[in-house]
Amino acid sequence: MEGCGKVRNVLWYLVFTGFAINYMFRLNLNIGIVSMVQNRQSKLINSSHSNECFQVLSTSTATGTNNTNITILTSRLRDESRFNWDEKQQGLVLGGFFWLHWICQVPGGMLAQKYGTKLVFGLSNVTPCLLSFLVPICARLDYRVLVVLRAFQGLIGGLSWPAMHHLVANWIPPNERSKFVTAYMGSSIGAAVTYPLFGLLISWFDWPSIFYVTGAFGILWFIAWWLLVYDSPALHPRISETEKTFILNSLGKTITNRKISTPWKKIVLSRPMWMNIVAQWGNIWGLFTLITQAPTYFRYIHGWDIRMTGLLSGIPHLCRTTFAIIMSTIGDYLLQKSIMSRTNVRKMATGVCCIGQGLFVLGLGLSGCNSTAAIICLTAATGVSGAVSTGPLPSFVDISPNFASIMLGISNMVSVIPGFVSPFIVGILTYQNQTVGQWQLVFYISTVMLVVPGVLYQFFSSAELQEWNSATEEEQDYDLKKMEPLMPIDTIVKQNKGVLQHEENHKTEIIKE
Repeated sequence: MEGCGKVRNVLWYLVFTGFAINYMFRLNLNIGIVSMVQNRQSKLINSSHSNECFQVLSTSTATGTNNTNITILTSRLRDESRFNWDEKQQGLVLGGFFWLHWICQVPGGMLAQKYGTKLVFGLSNVTPCLLSFLVPICARLDYRVLVVLRAFQGLIGGLSWPAMHHLVANWIPPNERSKFVTAYMGSSIGAAVTYPLFGLLISWFDWPSIFYVTGAFGILWFIAWWLLVYDSPALHPRISETEKTFILNSLGKTITNRKISTPWKKIVLSRPMWMNIVAQWGNIWGLFTLITQAPTYFRYIHGWDIRMTGLLSGIPHLCRTTFAIIMSTIGDYLLQKSIMSRTNVRKMATGVCCIGQGLFVLGLGLSGCNSTAAIICLTAATGVSGAVSTGPLPSFVDISPNFASIMLGISNMVSVIPGFVSPFIVGILTYQNQTVGQWQLVFYISTVMLVVPGVLYQFFSSAELQEWNSATEEEQDYDLKKMEPLMPIDTIVKQNKGVLQHEENHKTEIIKE
């Protein structure tokens, strides 16, 4: 079929790169803070508890690989000394993005329904990128000014994820959703590129350069997004009739372009929705702990320099995207061949995402000073989290395509909490105490937060279309905004008889003529 899938492919790539940009402005500070805060690290590196996993005799007497690491560390600590922020202050800076992030989650879904994903997702992505240009200025003023800026970035960025589910509901056939939602894993590619690329930029041009690059990438993406994306197949000027017909027929009556009232009570009381939220909570707690703290963990515990930290913090996210694509392909195949029900496919994927990730995070905690085991467990834990694109994420669309964006907004409003709670807890646990034992506590907490939601999902979740997705009987009969009292049935019958009699008389007159 000529042209079939072409527009959806373009849409996938733009959504994929959009989420890569989304995570670039989220995570650039995670790698940047390793070089922004050096005075504090200099004190820690000479303490007895900061070097239990690598030898620190002296710069002149240390030998082997550790000598290279320590030489690089001490020289860079001396040359790039910037801010004397302690662990608690760093936790506030790293968690600042999520302070207000929850506020715009539900509005993001509602605004997408009213104004379209093209506008809402586009602006919510490019605006934080533009604000990245201000990060160096705010950091030099005071760490609290930087926290405020990051909070504002998080506020605007909070519109993006819920808005995207509205686009999925309007564009993607049900049996293709798992595969398309892998475009959300562009976030992992954003992380995979951000850490090593920005590690190199910091070593070449110093830390402010990474925030300027973020802004430039955001502007370039927004231009392509605005020129190529449309909110529905009906609005796209270049889509083939074959593809348009296929999409519309596949969606059938599950999605409506009419304005229908939002069944807030039924949504809030929906068990399937809350099970998706529980799974998202666990996944985000584990994932955000890993992606936010990995650079700091490997720098303090294993003594890696900024370039090595960037590279080995980025690799796991490449695995996450790869695993997401593999898992989604399997999930969609099982659905298309009717081998498993939609609910069981979502349960399987969520089990891998949450329970599997939890077990590997536990392994990371038990790895101790074994850096090889640590990177393997980190890579595996981050990788299996990619199963979320076949688990709870598409399940929101499964249970209610019409209100998927609102439900994802509610989910993000709740599950964003780990984004600022986790860095705060890490800051408290590791304050002046950068030891393997304290980092083990961090990973044990994450394990519990992952495994418990994964188990609950197996027992109580469902991915079946909910009856409240459709319009009410009244809305199916007439538009509420233009509602007029319905005539009694006998009046309608009399009027119909009158019309029929008039048509019959008219035919008789024509015959006579």
